[in-house]
Amino acid sequence: MRSFPAPLRRAAVPAPALMLLALAACGGGQPQQAPPPPVVQVATPIQREVYDWDEYVGRFEAIQDAEIRPRASGTIQDVLFSDGQRVSQGQALFQIDPRPYRAALASAKAQVLKAQASLANLRSVAARSEALLKAQAVSREEYEKNVADVRTAVAELEAARAQVQTAELNLGFTTVRSPISGRVSRRSVSRGNFVQEGTTVLTRVVSTDPIWFSFDGAESFYLKYSRQNEAGVRGSSRNTANPVEVQLADESGYNWRGRMDFVDNAIDPNSGTIRAHARIANPDGFLTPGMFGRARLLGSGTYRAMLVPDTAIVTDQARKIVYVVGKDGKVAPRPVVTGPPADGLRVIKEGLAPTDRVVVQGLTTLQPGMPVQAKLTKIQAKPKGDTPASQALTTPPAADASQAN
Repeated sequence: MRSFPAPLRRAAVPAPALMLLALAACGGGQPQQAPPPPVVQVATPIQREVYDWDEYVGRFEAIQDAEIRPRASGTIQDVLFSDGQRVSQGQALFQIDPRPYRAALASAKAQVLKAQASLANLRSVAARSEALLKAQAVSREEYEKNVADVRTAVAELEAARAQVQTAELNLGFTTVRSPISGRVSRRSVSRGNFVQEGTTVLTRVVSTDPIWFSFDGAESFYLKYSRQNEAGVRGSSRNTANPVEVQLADESGYNWRGRMDFVDNAIDPNSGTIRAHARIANPDGFLTPGMFGRARLLGSGTYRAMLVPDTAIVTDQARKIVYVVGKDGKVAPRPVVTGPPADGLRVIKEGLAPTDRVVVQGLTTLQPGMPVQAKLTKIQAKPKGDTPASQALTTPPAADASQAN
């Protein structure tokens, strides 16, 4: 076996010496320091007087909806409107051939003249009979018959005059007029068609200003409002014109405003909802019956709440928590009860004090009891129009809130 010279042999180094050499190479022999506490931004909650909005989905309905049928039979002589135009109450829509009705009116007037002539003659006879009765030239029976004939003639004259009024009405009915102001639909008949009194549908007119926004409210909401009314916190919409704001399908804000106008008298046992509607001003006719909308209704009286950003709230299983920095500089989780959004922030109903320093930025690395470097900032509220609308649910929670003025 070949042996190597002594200088080429590697001397054995003890393990503890190797560890010391490694530490010396890495840190110059100094122990490694702990990292500094993380920097977080903290702010005290904003305190506001707010009120809740509850959200509903519904559609617009015409307050007046008239199906136009003729009150006289005949042939359509003319159509006096354009399909879909706006019309005023009393505006002529159709003209039915009036000639038969003019003839009937002339005949009725002639009957009046005939009745007048007959009455004048019978009155003359009755006057002569009265004079002859005094001279005992006629019997009392004949005189009384002549007086009765006068009374009959008077009644016949009144009947003839009533026939004239009927004939005038029928002649007037040959011009079909709109009973309401609004927008007319398309014509169902055209010139030359024969229409039957009270049967043929000519067209339809719906009112547009104001207009109803109709929706169904859950029984839970109805109970909540009833309790609030009993407590004097919020008046029932049955007798209080609570404010309503409506958002159309292509809008981001609630641009249409109105007041509650009706709450039904019973809850539908099949759906567990109650029907209601609000009255919305619509001066330019933009809102159309059948149009979809999302409404929010005043859902509470005013109450004092604290507001924080949604980004400061963490979901811990079934709980909502925020992190609060204590006097010792350490963070602690604080369970809270959240409410609706308001001015771009989130209402905190329970769990926070006005002096709590809430972590609003830097939450990702936090652990309970961890020391932090807290930098104070301010929570900024957003304008009301920036408050997002939540999705409608079958039995939704309060959907929004606003600052009380």
